[in-house]
Order: sequence, then structure tokens, then C-alpha cells
Amino acid sequence: MTSATLLDRILEPNGLRVVFQPIFDRRSDGWHVYGLEALVRGPLGTNAARADVLFEYVRRKREEARVDRACVAQVLASAGELPRVPTVSINVHASTLGKDRDFPDFVARTAEANGIVRSRLVIEIVEHAPSWDGPGFRAALQALREMGMRIALDDIGLGQSNYRMILECRPDVFKIDRYLVKGAATDFHRRATLQSIADLARSFGGLTVAEGVDNNADLEALHASGINLVQGFLLAGPMTAADLAASRLLDPAPFTLDVSIPSHVADSALA
Repeated sequence: MTSATLLDRILEPNGLRVVFQPIFDRRSDGWHVYGLEALVRGPLGTNAARADVLFEYVRRKREEARVDRACVAQVLASAGELPRVPTVSINVHASTLGKDRDFPDFVARTAEANGIVRSRLVIEIVEHAPSWDGPGFRAALQALREMGMRIALDDIGLGQSNYRMILECRPDVFKIDRYLVKGAATDFHRRATLQSIADLARSFGGLTVAEGVDNNADLEALHASGINLVQGFLLAGPMTAADLAASRLLDPAPFTLDVSIPSHVADSALA
């Protein structure tokens, strides 16, 4: 009998693990959870337990589409267990959208099977190489939007998340990479860059989310730039669906920034 490969273990039922990191909205009455970014880890006890190793392995094997389908299935099954489902962002490779023609319908069917309204889904484009299929990619984006989903572009400001990709995606949500966020409070050039992205997003009719917010000073710099959707360990780290439900963060009532998540919750989710 042939032993199972790492890819086999990733694709088997419950081979993938899902945690959710809240995206917070700063409003006049306090903080609210705007949405959740679903983060996927590989099987425990393997090198792919770390997300960066998992997806580097998947790209080397050119199995993005199969694994993205498995990720969508696991994410939506986990989200269906939450007491209230806000906006859920799911990371998807651009190559998957370009090559897997049935992918938009697969996402819609899987959302329906888990009782999740399609308008609550954001498809977040990640790890896009220059070789992705342009016409197929654009057709998939159009199909997803026609089904009521929104499009986000990850890592704005780094790598392939450049002006060309912005024009290809015309994202509804601009996700700013943590590199631009960290140290913004004391760096004029970072603040100017953040301001320019926020202005561009508004001109597109989109929203801006800042990732990697780890301290109050950078948080206030973001607020001054008009960026009020943020995620990072300052507010909450990644959590399992069970820990998220227990945290009461999904309650509709606003809360103040001094509401902290116990450190063991974030740590256990990253294991």
C-alpha cells in the first residue's frame, strides 16, 4: 500500500484547521466586529501546520485550486458553527480563479449548504503570480460579484499587489500589508503612503483594512488617515470558532479598546 503524501493529508476530511481573526470597525459609539478573516493551517504534526509552509508547498505542487476548494469547504463549515456570522474573508489564489471555471459556483453552493448568506462573503485575492489567466480571472470576479460576494486584494503595497492588479481586481476592500502599518506613528512616509491608499480606495468606492496593528500609536495614525477598519493583536489574535463564540466579540453591542482577549486564546489558535 502506498503511504499517504502530505497533499493527501491536507485534502483528507479535517486535514485543514481554521481560525478566525476579527476585523474591527472604529465607530463613534465604540468598537464593533466588522468581519472575520479566515486563516487556514495544515495538519498538525506536519511541516504544513504553519500557514506559510502549507501554501508554499501547495504552490510548488501547483495544487492551488484543489486546496483552495478544501479551504473554502472547511472555512464555511467552521463559520456555520458561529452564533452570528459577520462578513467572512476567504483567501483564494488568483490562479484558482483564473483556471477553475466552476469555482464561483462551488463557493455559492458551499455557502448555501452551511447556511451562510453569500453577501457576507469576501473573496480575498492572495499570492498572485504574473502567469495567472487574465480573462478567466476577470470572468470569475464578475461571477462572484453577480452572486453578491465582494472582492478584496491582500497585501496592498507589496509584491504583485500593485496598480496593475488593483485595476484588474477593482477591489471592494483594500487590505494594507502590515509592513506599511508597523511604525506609521513615527514615520511620515508611511503615513503618507497609508493616506494615499485610503484615498484611492475611497475613489474606487471601496473600503480599507489595515493589518498587523499591534500598538495604540499606530492605531491612532491609521485613524488620522481615515482608516477605521483594522485587525491585529492589539485587539485580538486568531481564534477558533469555539473560542470566538466564547469571547462574546460577535455580540452586536459595541465595546471599548480595553476589552482584551486572553493571550492563551491567540496562542492556542496559532499552534
